[in-house]
Formats: sequence, C-alpha cells, structure tokens
Amino acid sequence: MDITLDTKTVRYANGGREHDPALPGVVLVHGAGMNRTVFQLQTRYLAHHGYRVAAIDLPGHGGSEGPAITTVPEMGAWLADVIVALDMGPAHVIGHSMGTFIGIEAAAQRPETVASLVLIGTAAAMPVHPELLDAAANDIPHASNLMSSWSFGAPAHIGRHATPGMWNIGGSRALLDTSRPDSLGIDMAACNAYATSLDAAAAVSCPVTYILGAMDKMTPPKRAADLIAATEGATVVTLPGVGHMMMSEAPDATRRAMVDALESVRV
Repeated sequence: MDITLDTKTVRYANGGREHDPALPGVVLVHGAGMNRTVFQLQTRYLAHHGYRVAAIDLPGHGGSEGPAITTVPEMGAWLADVIVALDMGPAHVIGHSMGTFIGIEAAAQRPETVASLVLIGTAAAMPVHPELLDAAANDIPHASNLMSSWSFGAPAHIGRHATPGMWNIGGSRALLDTSRPDSLGIDMAACNAYATSLDAAAAVSCPVTYILGAMDKMTPPKRAADLIAATEGATVVTLPGVGHMMMSEAPDATRRAMVDALESVRV
C-alpha cells in the first residue's frame, strides 16, 4: 500500500485488511537498514484482531522514496506527519531499535499523534563501533555480516525460525544486503549521533511498554535502564533466550507482549 507525503511515495503494509476508521491504529517502525518486513510475523495478526495496521518503510527504505532522513529528530517529525496522512492519529506506535527513538521523538514533538509506545530492543544511547560505522557507509556486505552476527541470540544461530526452511541469520543478511547504498550508513550515523533520547523520553506523556531481549548484544537490557527511568510508569517485559531481533527470534512471545501492551491501553 502507498500514500504520498510531500510529493514522495511512502510504502506500508496493512496486514491484508483495509483500514476501518472505527478501529485503533497501530504504526510499526523498523530499525536501521531494515524495512516493514521485519514485522511480517506480527503485522497480519494485529490486522486480523481488531487493529488498523501500517508497518511503514522509512524514506529511502523498502518501497518508500528517498533520500533517507539524516537525523533521528527529523525522522520523528516525519513519522508524526505520516500518522496524520494515514488518518490514524493518535496511533499506537511500535518501534524496533532505531525505530524506538523515532517513536519517542514523535511522541515528544507531537503528543497528539501518539496514543502509546511499544519500544522493542532499545537503549538510552546506540553508539556504533567505528568499524561498523565505516562498513555501513562503504561496505554493505561486511556491515551485514557484523550486524547479523550480533543481532541474534545464540539459539537463532543454529535455526529455530518460525517459518520452515528459513534461517534468521541468512534472512537478516539478505535484507541488509539489499538495502539502498546510502541508507544503512545514514541510519547508523544518525543512531550514533543521537544524544537526546532521555530529554525526549522525559517529554513523553503517553503509556510506554519496553520489550527487551535477555540475550540482546546490540542493545543490552541494562543499557535501557536510564531510558526506562525517564518514562515514568513504564512497563518492562524481558523475553528470555532471544537477542535484538525478537520479532523473528521469538515471534509468538513478541506478539503476545505487543498485544498485552496494546490491550492495556485500549479504550
């Protein structure tokens, strides 16, 4: 599905159901170098269980026109505009990794557009190792290997994908390898430079749920502590035995945590 925002195409997945204005809206925001498909094992369920769903491609990712946006606050402003353009506000925003920062920024900048936040695999800061930062800009296959190796918990390295015949590591590499030449580098630089997550989180007034992976090496749960403290009254769910890519490592547990968060604030 496509919409046009500022003359540019924005691609999103609706989970196979047309939007019903009577249903609460859920907007899913992917992380660096990814696209809407990272939520494919949750999007359809939500769409067929009482929600209007839009799993979006950020600019310069998937089917959305570029260029990629260079700073996290600007990404947050763009997300708020997308929610309005989709007529889904206030929406429940589910973000993963860089997408968590984008959701926080949207909720802080434009609180009328965000009903609640579900933040998957996040931290107060996301510094990027210089080798990965350079590879993301200049050597996508190397960056893909580095990210895919570190993004999954130990069980996912030997199988256990929910879809028979699929391998988490291989799927991650394939997705990153097909990212546009400049988008991954821009995303990683934006994450590395973003230093105001705590200020933005302190300005968030909507309900917040954190879903963390106990084996996450990219954003270890302990690095989310300051962010959690900044969002007073937040709920924290830690999934055992999984890393950073919870949506594919533990799709059912991640879906249940998402639904629990959404149902807790549903009116």
